[in-house]
Amino acid sequence: MNPIDDTETKADDIDRRGREQSRPLPPALYIVATPIGNARDITLRALDVLAGADVIACEDTRTTGAFLARHGIKTPLTPYHEHNAEAARPQLLARIEGGGRVALVSDAGTPLVSDPGYKLVRGAVSAGLKVVPIPGPSAVTAALTVAGLPTDRFLFAGFLPAKSAARRTAIAALQGIEATLVFYEAPHRLAETLADLAAVLGPREAAVARELTKYFEEVRRETLPALAAHYETAATPKGEITLLVAPPAEGEAEAAAETTEALLDRALASMSPAEAAKAVAAATGRPKREVYAMALTRRRPDGA
Repeated sequence: MNPIDDTETKADDIDRRGREQSRPLPPALYIVATPIGNARDITLRALDVLAGADVIACEDTRTTGAFLARHGIKTPLTPYHEHNAEAARPQLLARIEGGGRVALVSDAGTPLVSDPGYKLVRGAVSAGLKVVPIPGPSAVTAALTVAGLPTDRFLFAGFLPAKSAARRTAIAALQGIEATLVFYEAPHRLAETLADLAAVLGPREAAVARELTKYFEEVRRETLPALAAHYETAATPKGEITLLVAPPAEGEAEAAAETTEALLDRALASMSPAEAAKAVAAATGRPKREVYAMALTRRRPDGA
């Protein structure tokens, strides 16, 4: 077989890319993944879409504007975040219905993963508009690849509750899931969250992935108790954090299959019936009114 002529291959690639850029994008909502840290982690297709869109909807125009400037892209920006979404959403959908091309980005990573955008996509689908994924970086998948934990099944659970009692209740509800658990966490809550995870889940293997793809990237792999002990005395870490916990050991899942009543009993030890019902309903997916009625029949011995 003759060796490939690298010069001709590169020329062909440049020609193909030029044709792609000159071809107008069809009207649609484009969900575009952007780097989670390193600005070079952007696909050629994503750059084409961002340059070819009529407008880019983003969480923070300053953050996205700085990124686009590095790549020489001058597409107009419009804010789309939790505070203006209700007003901005109809305008963006109307623009697509009129033949426009709208790109949606988050501040970093893949939109809709703990970021605004779900209702915009749902609105586009309901209106019969085309929605196109432009895949790329995600802290969830990046952390999974380097954690050294099972990747065949995983559950992304977003952020755990900020208060310890509610957090432990939420963790208990996930205890029997036979998959690697993935969370996002704020640096100032990391030590407390690890302590609660260790208290509920025991000595499972875990990993703390911090500042992925950036200069100070760090992945610490230990058991939950060891990680909790480390971050209890260490300085508060900086940057974006992804926390991963191994699946339950054989037999642990069955032992962890707690009922709603058991979760309520645990929550009621430190919370009012209303607070406990809210936490358990969020953890189990059962209606809050139903769980609250159950909580009233299982009030703490002191009557609180």
